[in-house]
Amino acid sequence: MPKVFLSPSTQEWNPYVEGGNEEYYMNLIADRMEPYLRSSGITYVRNDPERNVTGAIADSNAGAFDVHLALHSNAAPENLSGKLRGIDIYYSPYDKYSETLAVITANNFMTIYPLPDKCVARPTTSLGEVTQTKAPAILCEIGYHDNVEDAEWIRNNLTNIAISLTQSLCDYFGIPLIEAGPIYRGTVVTDGTGLNIRNFPSTKGAIIGSMPNGSKMTVFSRSNGWDVVSYQGITGYASSNYIEI
Repeated sequence: MPKVFLSPSTQEWNPYVEGGNEEYYMNLIADRMEPYLRSSGITYVRNDPERNVTGAIADSNAGAFDVHLALHSNAAPENLSGKLRGIDIYYSPYDKYSETLAVITANNFMTIYPLPDKCVARPTTSLGEVTQTKAPAILCEIGYHDNVEDAEWIRNNLTNIAISLTQSLCDYFGIPLIEAGPIYRGTVVTDGTGLNIRNFPSTKGAIIGSMPNGSKMTVFSRSNGWDVVSYQGITGYASSNYIEI
């Protein structure tokens, strides 16, 4: 299953116009991403809010992640304060996977941001969360928090932003975005054989575990004949035909 290091800003010293700060709003977006990530079969680890960027990079590099996703909002230089708008998605020019994810993410933001031509994927060689991580990484500057219109748009679109980011991850991994919903308990019901857990919603997906007949598991979502399940620490896809909710 895809595994993401989710790194919302820890910069509480960056104030938003009319209240709040960068850390607060980026963490609200990450909070709203979690149920969509779970239902879509993407596992994740959140950064430690008590650690700085260096700590987040170290924690990300200590694990086996498929993507490092940093969430931030921007601020204009002092002479342009409050005058700039837009969404910048930064990627490493030396990593084709980073660039691919950045382009996908910028394109998806175009469908929800009021100024789509200002949603841009940009290369960077200076942002550590992009250039110093083992996993392909992007850093999203989601609007300008010193701009009244952008700050208001972020506040009013936290869930839409979370869905867009999750959609971008799903597009990158080649899996469907599944609407977040109730979490259920399920039971394996077969002819006595075990039920395979796979890393992709297809019989061609690699088998990463098995659940004996009668096993109980958590079911995060059900779509197109596949359930996203969690069983004994393994999260993956299993056939809906053999799981009783």
